Amino acid sequence: MISITEWQKIGVGITGFGIFFILFGTLLYFDSVLLAFGNLLFLTGLSLIIGLRKTFWFFFQRHKLKGTSFLLGGVVIVLLRWPLLGMFLETYGFFSLFKGFFPVAFGFLGNVCNIPFLGALFRRLQGTSSMV
Repeated sequence: MISITEWQKIGVGITGFGIFFILFGTLLYFDSVLLAFGNLLFLTGLSLIIGLRKTFWFFFQRHKLKGTSFLLGGVVIVLLRWPLLGMFLETYGFFSLFKGFFPVAFGFLGNVCNIPFLGALFRRLQGTSSMV
């Protein structure tokens, strides 16, 4: 079984609060304060979960620099109170950073989800995974 440290548990909570504030800020017509707070909490929680060194290495790999620059640039733009543009940049950066993870997640959801239409959709979205 995987052991989880106390810092990782705190990181999961902080990341959860970050996602909540991002979603709540989006629901309130892109409230810049909530989005900025959610961004900071999300990035802090992520670094607590996987560690500072691994976070740095994940974001600053050569093939992920474009996604990292868009994600962090979007965070800065949100902090400068331009939430709509910042969220568009963050969304593009997020998809660019985690595009290798999506086939794995869709494959997992396709196997777990027994709903006829959704299971077939997730299996179709899975495609080929480079994680084999």
